[in-house]
Amino acid sequence: MAAHDVIVVGAGLAGLRAAQVLTRRGVDVVVLDGADRAGGRIATDVVDGFRLDRGFQVLNTSYPALRAAFGGRLGPLRLRTFESGAAIRGGDGRLHTFSNPARRPSQAWATATDSLLPVWDKAKLVAWTARVLASPPARTAQLIDRSAAQEFAAAGLDGPVVERFLRPFLSGVLGESALTTSSAYVRLVWRSFALGTVAVPGGGMGALPARLAAALPAGTLRLGRSVTGVRAGVVHTSDEELTARAVVVATDPVTAGRLLPGLATPDMLALTTYYHVPPVAPTRSPLLHLDAAGGPVANTVVLTAAATEYAPAGQALVSSTLLGPAIDETVVRRELARIYGVPTDDWAHLRTSEIREALPAFPAGRPLRSDVALGDGLFVAGDHRDTPSQQGALVSGRRAAEAVLAALGG
Repeated sequence: MAAHDVIVVGAGLAGLRAAQVLTRRGVDVVVLDGADRAGGRIATDVVDGFRLDRGFQVLNTSYPALRAAFGGRLGPLRLRTFESGAAIRGGDGRLHTFSNPARRPSQAWATATDSLLPVWDKAKLVAWTARVLASPPARTAQLIDRSAAQEFAAAGLDGPVVERFLRPFLSGVLGESALTTSSAYVRLVWRSFALGTVAVPGGGMGALPARLAAALPAGTLRLGRSVTGVRAGVVHTSDEELTARAVVVATDPVTAGRLLPGLATPDMLALTTYYHVPPVAPTRSPLLHLDAAGGPVANTVVLTAAATEYAPAGQALVSSTLLGPAIDETVVRRELARIYGVPTDDWAHLRTSEIREALPAFPAGRPLRSDVALGDGLFVAGDHRDTPSQQGALVSGRRAAEAVLAALGG
């Protein structure tokens, strides 16, 4: 007889969501993770009173899976919201501010008449956005055959609107700047930005998995348990062997590929985030700042302009992210001086968070969903089985749980 109904390997969003669904159905579940806290790639460290997420991460209130996981109640997360839009440092040296007219109607005229993009390009962007919003997500999920670059070209979006806005804005979200990501995923990302609000919990992004973990039955989550091997009905850790009727591997893609030989896993994209403490915040606006000149910084934001809890009282915290591994911090600081238009020589460098395997690549041709049931009582979950996002991780966890329930007879 199996010692447990289900063993979930990995306490990231996918594993926690799978455990949540299963335990609510009365299934005996154990979640194993080698770390000292739940969350996987989502974590928040406190350094000298500053809350530092491991890489720049935000959540979007339009994610259906997020609301489902929290029963539609996001209030306990104490969300702190960013302004919808972006401030872009143009090649002309000016800072151009673009606001979502649906959220800030008072800024619609200023956005429409700003000189960074031709008026006709803005009209085509609005038209493409309208088509994206009008397309049901199920239909959008079928548009996997072309890349984002091909999608924009087909929509007549090329030249300045791509180089000065779409590429800078999307690169930090997708983890790549060549726009090779599937147009289906890019459309879903754009839809979420148009409909939702970007935010962080007041306690840092780590509050998201922490609240999911805290809601599990006592004894479900077992931390500090590194899994060394998995086979049908059996999980090995460094010091014990556990048996179960079903096993869900909900780790990062690289670890999943190691534990499940033969599993197709995607390439992983690297992101690096630099945290600085300026004597005075370079802006009071909770607005993402971008660089139309194509410098190394993908995006930068004054986190404390949205969430004052991220720093001790009266202090500011700036988060700046670039694609790939870390570079010389002084180069980053020089770029930030240009983007914000203020001196940065006296900014204190608090931490560099280099995430070598931050996001799964999602190239054109890949389906939005991959199988979660592998046979022989083995299942897999994670953002590599759906979209590379919190939405994808949560959906994959629910799908894996439902597949387990079906295999165990409901």
